[in-house]
Amino acid sequence: MRRLLLVRHAPTSATRSASFPVDEALDERGRAAASLLGVSLPAHFELHCSPALRCRETAAAAGLIEPRVRPELAECDFGSWAGRSLADVNAADRAATGAWLADPDACPHGGESLTVFAARVADWLDGQSGRSGCAVAITHGGVVKAALVHALGAPLDAFWRIDACPLSITELHAHDGRWTVTRVNCAPTRSRVTGQARSGEAAGVAGGRP
Repeated sequence: MRRLLLVRHAPTSATRSASFPVDEALDERGRAAASLLGVSLPAHFELHCSPALRCRETAAAAGLIEPRVRPELAECDFGSWAGRSLADVNAADRAATGAWLADPDACPHGGESLTVFAARVADWLDGQSGRSGCAVAITHGGVVKAALVHALGAPLDAFWRIDACPLSITELHAHDGRWTVTRVNCAPTRSRVTGQARSGEAAGVAGGRP
């Protein structure tokens, strides 16, 4: 069986302002929140991480070191919308945002369409389904939502009806290559992590209690 915990990165200024992200760092509040993550994770797991700075800093703040950086776990490429708020984009071109929300093949920002993005995440998830043991992936809200859509075999428009809050944990289990959803959008345990940083890469061991 493969046990996979998908963790959205800690909050940033972009998440607080409902903006399309750039490769921003965590702020002080985000680092403090991420420092509490480790106690919510199993005792032994492979650690995977998006290449985005906010994901790598989330792992570091939680005391999780040497993650396996996976480009497949990156957030959707929002092209020219990166760094702008949804409200601003919508005010400037309501037709473009309407098309983006209604048509998964639309790509008005010049980055990835939802179809292309979801296919990237699905390919990575399919590769995980045949593995055994436990893995934790520090990633993005969009990746979590796309993974859930694929795991459930749901239509792609279900993507817009799923929430994944900063630092939330979503857990999937794979048996014989088929995924089941165990929990979704669960807040981490609010208890302070103690001790030294741990590695999820070198010995397959990383942070905290089950």
